[in-house]
Amino acid sequence: MQDTGGTGFAESTLALRLRREREERGWSLADLAARAGVSRAMISRIERAEASPTAVLLARLAAAFGLSLSALLARVEADAEGPRRLRRRAEQPLWRDPETGYVRRAVSPAGTPELTHVELPPGARVSYPAAACLDVRGQCLWVLAGRLDFREGGQTHRLESGDCIALGRPADRVFSNASDRVACHYLLAVVRE
Repeated sequence: MQDTGGTGFAESTLALRLRREREERGWSLADLAARAGVSRAMISRIERAEASPTAVLLARLAAAFGLSLSALLARVEADAEGPRRLRRRAEQPLWRDPETGYVRRAVSPAGTPELTHVELPPGARVSYPAAACLDVRGQCLWVLAGRLDFREGGQTHRLESGDCIALGRPADRVFSNASDRVACHYLLAVVRE
């Protein structure tokens, strides 16, 4: 399954959203750094669009704001495109984790239940803390192609193409592609509080 089309949102849009989230809470860079466990210098570089954050780092920042990574990126996407009902494939924002090569495609229009297509490269592993999904009411993960090892809390599920799992209560989560040759593609459906 090859991923074609889509547009990445500008790093400047992400930078502005992160700064806006911090400033709306009245936090200094030092406040956010302490809450997220990320250096003040790194946050400053990200807010100036001088550094591209990894998925893990973005999840830590989102959790500090009381948001899931998905919710934070949905806000960035809404900033980039505004309200609409139709999001054609060529308009679906992409975000690539510079560390793992993980690609996230926002399929659904902003402001609707979220459908996100993820491509997890061979050998890639992405972890999210439980705090990254506190604002989520329900999630389902459907494997479209490949195989995914999904750990939620202390339980690991090996999911094959076509398998679908309802995610449980907020817990530390790890998404792993054990294959050394084939990317794993999955769809994540999210309903927020």
